[in-house]
Amino acid sequence: MGTDVGSVAAPQATRREWLGLAVLALPTMLIAMDLTVLHLALPTLTADLRPGNTELLWIVDVYGFLIAGFLIPVGAIGDRIGRRRLLLIGAVAFAVASALSAFAVDPTMLIASRALLGIAGSTLMPSTLSLIRIMFQDPRQQGAAIGAWTGFFALGMVIGPLVGGTFLEWFWWGSVFLIGVPVMILLIILGPILLPEYRDRSVARPDAVSTILSVLGMLTLIFGLKRVAADGLTLESSAGIVIGLALGALFVSRQRKLRQPLVDLALFRNGMFVTALGMLLLATSLNAGAQFLVLQYLQLVRGLSPIQAGLWSLPITVGVTIGAMAGPALAQRMKLSTLLCGGMVVSGLGMVVLARVDGPSDLYLAVGGTAVIGLGIGPMISLGTGLIVQAAPPERAGAAAAMASTGSELGSALGIAAIGSVAFAVYRGDLSDRLPPGLPAPVGEAAKDTLAAAVDVARTLSAADETRLLAVARDAFVNGLQTIAIAGAVLAALLAVAAATLMRNAQMPGAPAGPETDGAPKPLEKADD
Repeated sequence: MGTDVGSVAAPQATRREWLGLAVLALPTMLIAMDLTVLHLALPTLTADLRPGNTELLWIVDVYGFLIAGFLIPVGAIGDRIGRRRLLLIGAVAFAVASALSAFAVDPTMLIASRALLGIAGSTLMPSTLSLIRIMFQDPRQQGAAIGAWTGFFALGMVIGPLVGGTFLEWFWWGSVFLIGVPVMILLIILGPILLPEYRDRSVARPDAVSTILSVLGMLTLIFGLKRVAADGLTLESSAGIVIGLALGALFVSRQRKLRQPLVDLALFRNGMFVTALGMLLLATSLNAGAQFLVLQYLQLVRGLSPIQAGLWSLPITVGVTIGAMAGPALAQRMKLSTLLCGGMVVSGLGMVVLARVDGPSDLYLAVGGTAVIGLGIGPMISLGTGLIVQAAPPERAGAAAAMASTGSELGSALGIAAIGSVAFAVYRGDLSDRLPPGLPAPVGEAAKDTLAAAVDVARTLSAADETRLLAVARDAFVNGLQTIAIAGAVLAALLAVAAATLMRNAQMPGAPAGPETDGAPKPLEKADD
């Protein structure tokens, strides 16, 4: 395959490249599915492994945190050792981690295997899009290929809850992880046949100390915040927050001294870059947190089966997909700041609708409100990377694109962690004050961990006690959902003001850049295919 990007006529992709695109679309769809597929498995997972509320949140969001934490250094590793080689190594690791997650015997093992799954996932995302840019040199074909790649990512988010619900209807909770094993095996077999190799040995090795500081700092800080939400400000939670902030400060200090830092701090001197990145992170946090809680509502408050909950979740994912697809077209017809401001207003209205959910009978409000939230946030999700890259100088476009992808993944993980922690804190405090009298002490303590634990332990009680416990537990969960929705409406209003004022000079971005750490594609180094 030719790679002379300086030629007058770019080489046309052949059947091999288009078949290779189909192979690359599979892990892309799977990564998107894994962001949401676990949510529907939480009730049965909780009944089997009995995690506490903090453990449950780590099970859900450690995957997203480690994808975000390793995206940038892994991209540089791929440049040095070969993007195809990194993709195949990641595929093996992803398959192994999926199997370990499926057969986890306790919460600690599941958290560890989900962490490995996140690290493996971080090797797949930059590798797939980078290889697409190498395989498709013609601008029109490259645009079509990237559009197809984006479509498969969106499809994975849409079908994730439905596929997960279907598997849970017939199999145990671990089956949702085994979905990825045959996909990775297919990638391992077909990858060497259909995909080219790409490497650039001139790229410096990523700084290992910086990687460790950034990941440990982020995880330690989040641990401290989770403990505050669960138990209040204790010595343990305070130590986590202080250590996390200290590691973050050391990370920033180290970046200033390195000739080739892991994160280019010069980008943060650009006000538009900071504004766009911050809005993307907060918008994805709102969307992910709302979806996480509403998927719990569908099964644990409304009492739907996994497959029913999967079907009812379709409007939620369709809402954000329509918003994301409509964003670029609307940006051609109106001022960008007006579009993004309007989107945040729409999301705020969705939060107001969600705040009106008062119990199991408000199914339409829960699903409709969350769909409206996603609809409003969609334009920021689809245009965010382009805005961030456009705000950066041309020579830093690759680093800006990597930061955009990291911000999006980190935003989703933070949304689940922060919003989930606050909602569980409200649930725990409210239920502690309203537990029905006469319940055995172990039952009450178990019920205060999570709503899923309350539903599970209620089955061991008499019919009357089960009804009383479920009524107050579900009401406490709804109170947490309402609290989050009100706070989300306020945050959406602040983001709308930020879009209208701080982004008033923003222009329509060009084609979004991929989550890579390099800039324009370099010629392929000769490699064995």
